[in-house]
Amino acid sequence: MDTPHVRVEKGHAEPEELAALTAFLMARAAAYAQAPSERPDPAKAGWRRLERVPGYKAPHSWQG
Repeated sequence: MDTPHVRVEKGHAEPEELAALTAFLMARAAAYAQAPSERPDPAKAGWRRLERVPGYKAPHSWQG
């Protein structure tokens, strides 16, 4: 079956525009595949425990 991988939902995209978008997405995918060390550690939580953070930070604090 010859179905397109990219579909324009609204408006009209020229073939050159679709080619530029495809090249951009392929470059991003290749860069992501080559740099696995930059991926976040899945064992580490992406949030912090707010009960351990003081409610007030001074305006001159280095944490602000």
